[in-house]
Amino acid sequence: MKLGKMFPSIPLVAEEDSAFLHSNNLVSSVLNAVTDKTSFRDKQLTETDVLEAIDRGKDEFSFGSKPATYWVLDPIDGTRGFVRGTDVLYVVGLALVVEGKIVLGVMGCPNWHEDMPGKSTTAALESINVFPGSGIIMVSHIGCGTWTKQLFDVLSSTRKSLSSWTRCSVDGCCLVHEARFCIPDSQTWESLPLSTSFDATTNPESINDKQILLLPTCCGSLCKYLTVAAGRASVFILRARSQTIIKAWDHAVGMICVHEAGGKVTDWSGSKLDLAADKVERRFIFPSGGVLVTNSHLHRELLELISSNSSVA
Repeated sequence: MKLGKMFPSIPLVAEEDSAFLHSNNLVSSVLNAVTDKTSFRDKQLTETDVLEAIDRGKDEFSFGSKPATYWVLDPIDGTRGFVRGTDVLYVVGLALVVEGKIVLGVMGCPNWHEDMPGKSTTAALESINVFPGSGIIMVSHIGCGTWTKQLFDVLSSTRKSLSSWTRCSVDGCCLVHEARFCIPDSQTWESLPLSTSFDATTNPESINDKQILLLPTCCGSLCKYLTVAAGRASVFILRARSQTIIKAWDHAVGMICVHEAGGKVTDWSGSKLDLAADKVERRFIFPSGGVLVTNSHLHRELLELISSNSSVA
């Protein structure tokens, strides 16, 4: 709503719409969440206000082939966990694309805490005990790095902040078998070409040089980007499937957060992800083979492994 009022001429590309919320009985939950955290001086937000703001992302724009300026929003990345109402991870992500380049990104992860992936047990990853001060917001601006702050402090109405902004850096892992991997919840390690070179385990105590550690992050793609940008995972790998369309909002904000934290994002051929590949609506991307997100140190070696193993995967 504030984006529409402050930048009425900039179109919004977004995922959810009010029909989705109605069909999943989420209208009340979303309305309560929004009104608890948002206020306007002139009036109290109504259900109509919220639903119309969400539907703005479904407005049809014809961008054409030239570079464009627009917002990319994913209101709930990790919808299954959000629908269940548990404390599993989900992310709200917003990116600004200016003349074809991502220049700004913001991700909020309400259920994140400092003992998250890479420094906690598998059980903790599956179900997180949220405590006051949990949750983070991650902000990235082109040329200015990626930064995080406790979400509780950002939303606090008091001026005094309990924590300061912390700059993010990807991890320094240079050996594939020592890396921490994330994969989509809908895919298995065996379906990926790297599985011909390495087995996967979720037990950090049993790693050898023929295995990799797989983090069960239980969420959508954006939280996996966040995990890599925060240095808690080394790699996020996703395989493109012919029957699955890859959405821009699942990647845009994650891309700038990882890049500005020192990481790298390409498709499996090593090419940058093209947000303008969908020349009309800017809603879809078409990565060759899949998406590879890394700490940059491992990127070239993983691309070579993917290329050499793809024919037998």
